[in-house]
Amino acid sequence: MRFALLPLLASLALGCGKNPPPAAAERPTHDGPEPLAAPVDAAPPPPAAPTRPPPDANVLLLSIDSLRADMPWAGYPRPIAPQLTALEAQAVSYTNAYALSSYTSQSVGGLLAGRLPSELPRDGYFFGTYPTRVLMFPERLQAAGIRTLAVHAHGYFRPRRAGLDQGFDQWALLPNLRWDATTDVEITGERMLEAARRVLSDPRTTGQRFFAWFHFMDPHDQYRAHPGIPPYGPTLRDRYDGEVTYVDRQVGALVSWVREQPWGARTVVIVTADHGEGFGEHGEYRHGFEVWQELVRVPWIILAPGAPARRIAANRSHLDLAPTVLDLFGLPPEPTFTGRSLVPELYGAAAEARDVLVDLARTSDNDRRRALIHDHYKVTAYGDDHRFEAWDLTADPGERTSLARTDRPTFQGLVARYRAAQAAITEVHPVGCRNLHGAPPGRGW
Repeated sequence: MRFALLPLLASLALGCGKNPPPAAAERPTHDGPEPLAAPVDAAPPPPAAPTRPPPDANVLLLSIDSLRADMPWAGYPRPIAPQLTALEAQAVSYTNAYALSSYTSQSVGGLLAGRLPSELPRDGYFFGTYPTRVLMFPERLQAAGIRTLAVHAHGYFRPRRAGLDQGFDQWALLPNLRWDATTDVEITGERMLEAARRVLSDPRTTGQRFFAWFHFMDPHDQYRAHPGIPPYGPTLRDRYDGEVTYVDRQVGALVSWVREQPWGARTVVIVTADHGEGFGEHGEYRHGFEVWQELVRVPWIILAPGAPARRIAANRSHLDLAPTVLDLFGLPPEPTFTGRSLVPELYGAAAEARDVLVDLARTSDNDRRRALIHDHYKVTAYGDDHRFEAWDLTADPGERTSLARTDRPTFQGLVARYRAAQAAITEVHPVGCRNLHGAPPGRGW
């Protein structure tokens, strides 16, 4: 059909073929120069590429517990996440993104508050609590009249338990959850999907701009089998991969549903994880307690209206999430947030190199760990900076051979860089917990 129309379009350009244009001598005379005729084939200039999200944009944050960075789009050979892989191909994808810590309480607390966990008032327990004086970015959204809502699937997130619900108009926990502090006994992905659809269908939400956060707990901890998902094998990683496939279906279904809504085209979708997961790479399993790459490097993809798809290899931290969300809503920066908005680079600006800090504050269950990632190098400080190790993450991605033994000049330079960054951190002593793991005598932090 397209080619059959070409002769007709050509005849239209010549005056429909019935009344040919007058010869040059027959054109009416007039004073002044001959006017310039527009070219027949002239097309309107293409619209300028957007440099910001639409002024009525919403933001949907989908976090997946324990999701490792080695997903299929990052080279993992098993196609365990086809929905997220397709989404990543359409989005801005950060291939060297870092959570703020290696387990949920600290990584999510820092993400919401825009600061390192060690800089936040908190108690010293592993399942930590943040007091109301900690400013969290949803409070800024709420004050600006943006509706804020969240649904969660773990007892730690119950209202007023951890202090993470500050600034939310609606904060819900899936009903009838069983909580065992030592494990996660629930399968919740499908229930989370339905709850998210229900909340996002509420006229109170769709009638105004909103920020919505849904934290999917699968594939956390138990690595359970799911109907319709063939087992990948008997190992823990095999079972974990099955859980990833399960949650991929739920998240993919939610994003597809969002895109079908009248407000879907103006909604920014952010997908990331609160931390990774270990499978014995350093003699440890699951997460928490250390800051190895498999525990703190996470996927981070952002699908923003009008933003061209690309992969950004520069190191980035979840410290940048709070400033980015404020900027997506057109709100001014919050001075206490220490990250930077990613909005300019989402819309094509160059992504400058920056150092990243990962912070595991001391608690009742873990000693302190802190890491600085500079370019493709990483230096880790143990305890109260009494020991350091460093790695070349390009030559040694498994963090097996410390530069402290193989390249002393580079190692010493990284330690000096860490100490300079450490000097800018204002440590806040936790309260309410007398027995902090690994604390020196007389030091509660």
